[in-house]
Amino acid sequence: MPSPNDLYSDLIARVTKAALLGSCSAVLGWDRETYMPPGGNEHRANQLSLLAGQTHEWATDPRIGELLNELSDSALADAEDSDTAVNLREIRRSYERSVKLPQKLVEEISRVTALAQHHWAQARSDSDFSAFAPWLEQIVKLKQEEAAAVGFAEDGEAYDALLDEYEPGMTSREVAGVFDALRSELVPLLSDIQGASRQPDVSILSREYAVERQAELGREAAAAIGFDFEKGRLDVTTHPFCSGFGPGDCRLTTRYDPAFFSSSFFGTLHESGHGLYEQGLRADAFGTPLGSACSLGIHESQSRMWENLVGRSRAFWEHFYARTQTAFPEALGTTSLDDFHFAINAVTPSFIRVEADEVTYNLHIMLRFDLERDLIAGRVAAADIPDVWNERFTADFGITPENDADGCLQDVHWSAGLFGYFPTYALGNMYAAQFFQAAGEQLGDLDEQFRRGEFAPLLAWLRQHIHEHGQRFCASRLVEVVSGKSLSNQPLMNQLNGRFRPLYGIA
Repeated sequence: MPSPNDLYSDLIARVTKAALLGSCSAVLGWDRETYMPPGGNEHRANQLSLLAGQTHEWATDPRIGELLNELSDSALADAEDSDTAVNLREIRRSYERSVKLPQKLVEEISRVTALAQHHWAQARSDSDFSAFAPWLEQIVKLKQEEAAAVGFAEDGEAYDALLDEYEPGMTSREVAGVFDALRSELVPLLSDIQGASRQPDVSILSREYAVERQAELGREAAAAIGFDFEKGRLDVTTHPFCSGFGPGDCRLTTRYDPAFFSSSFFGTLHESGHGLYEQGLRADAFGTPLGSACSLGIHESQSRMWENLVGRSRAFWEHFYARTQTAFPEALGTTSLDDFHFAINAVTPSFIRVEADEVTYNLHIMLRFDLERDLIAGRVAAADIPDVWNERFTADFGITPENDADGCLQDVHWSAGLFGYFPTYALGNMYAAQFFQAAGEQLGDLDEQFRRGEFAPLLAWLRQHIHEHGQRFCASRLVEVVSGKSLSNQPLMNQLNGRFRPLYGIA
């Protein structure tokens, strides 16, 4: 009879094999968004559908369930946070979710979303939601089927089943409660900022910024904070993202606007933060929970930390601004650091989420969270999204999108079937602030380190306290382990108040 160690080795080999095939799909997905010719979309959809079905078949192999049952009472599962216990716990969680999904449904979701993303890109280019509406309707129906198959608590809602894929253990009601508390403090801060007499000159950021020099500067910044280009690369796409294929291969993407500095630079820092997390995961645990990100919210905390808490800090630019002036002497040669720093921290309600400032960003997420819940619950029809979006956007931001491209078509997520994903962005902001506060308490004056161009201490701290844990802890527990406190909106509000009130000259 095989020993528990032999059974465990068999289990790990099986889940790693499925993860390896999944990483092949990720390569094809990355290629579709970067270099694939448009004519290959339908064939690529068929490829991805085939791989999704095969990956699902391997991940739901009945033998995995048998091995989990055989190991449930073994000593390998005894110590709650041991490597083996963590893998057994999280493999079971993932397996039990996967076996509830019919393979045909998995394949159909993959096929439809692969096609839909192409049609979304065209609809966005044409600013024509009606061309995308039939695809969104199909995707919503498929995600409703997925939620029904996975199931959710009797006192919950279908959306919980989708949210759980990205933020395990979190419910819609919990997210709504956290968001309500955050909104109650964000709105007064935004009101104070809008009424401030001191305002930045944002035209600084809309001068001529040559794309080739943007690319060089962005790559330099990514390397400075620790992204390893021997194990990664940076390419161009329509909607920036990061793909970690496995040990030694992490792909970042960005987009360039020759008349706007912030889009690419901060987008690159953001995706680099994701990339640092991917490069910090345990290579020896690839394909297992210990070698996988804790949650999408925790992943987002890493990108938002490097983009905003580091990249928009004055200390960062005290180190990096001279280099930036050298890259763009015509645009920034006579612009002071004070004026530049104020401009990159401008707070102005705007249509585009990925270019939103830190104060209004979370309001973008709350809008999408509410609409997703309504779509999945059937309270809003796909065809009605533009009207509902514009009405809510006007109420929240005081401005109304003039077209669908700047409104409900701006994000790729729905076309990719990523319902339940959006809330992780705002949760990530909250996690980031709480982690950053804890890092400062343990590492000393982070600003002084940044002024000297020293980013390695923060990265090492993140590697030790977050990256290397993988899924050892769920997100809520990881926050408590790292910071000693449960998740709160207060560190984020302290960060926002501490930066924006002085900048705008408000008490």
